[in-house]
Amino acid sequence: MRPSIMRPSIMRPSMRRCSSRCRTLLAIVALILGSCQQALAQDVMKGSGPGRRGGNCRPVGDRDNEHNQDAGCWIMARVPQGEMSQGTVFWHVYRYPSRPEAEAVKGRRGTVIEGLGGTWLFAIGEAGWQPSPGAVRVAEIGPLHVKPGETYTAQYMVAVFSPGMTTPVHRHPGPEAWYTLSGEVCLETPNGKLVGRAGESTIVPAGPPMKLTATGTEKRRSLVLILHETSQPSGIPVSDWTPKGLCK
Repeated sequence: MRPSIMRPSIMRPSMRRCSSRCRTLLAIVALILGSCQQALAQDVMKGSGPGRRGGNCRPVGDRDNEHNQDAGCWIMARVPQGEMSQGTVFWHVYRYPSRPEAEAVKGRRGTVIEGLGGTWLFAIGEAGWQPSPGAVRVAEIGPLHVKPGETYTAQYMVAVFSPGMTTPVHRHPGPEAWYTLSGEVCLETPNGKLVGRAGESTIVPAGPPMKLTATGTEKRRSLVLILHETSQPSGIPVSDWTPKGLCK
């Protein structure tokens, strides 16, 4: 019996061409998958709330807003805040009878939106900031902890949740805060749960995973801020934490 002998393999030209094409194809697939993954991080969590058929927050439009949808979450404005000079800031919320009155006093910091039955002037600044002497403040929410030297963007939203409605599990690269006008919302994080009711503000620091649930019997209507690092999406989906179902 002759011993078997391992002969050096010789790659034919056709096999070399196939190998080259396969490597090119794999590179293209990897590029597409990478782009999809980035798009998912950018688009799946544009905010912290349910949109149509359980989607996420989306830009407000003439045909897509609180007036012609039973519930949802709408992005009203995205405002660059520039580089932060200190480690804490506050979200200032004022209400005005009309948009022209709010626009007249907003200054360089203010942003005016119309939603949830009111005209609102929002601003990010130090404690005690006000747009004009004698202005009536609805809320001063903070302190919100940020990174000095980091550039941030303020994403202002309005949210309307029917009882039982939830958000996907997500986190933010910056603090989130909301002021509840009606109803109540329960926040669950790895640290437990927190319930915000009408007339109260809630703050969630950057980083921890979270899930929100509208509880009680009344629709939850809230003004919402995500103050996120400009270099990152406002919200990021989370798959490494499962809520315990504390909010019911």
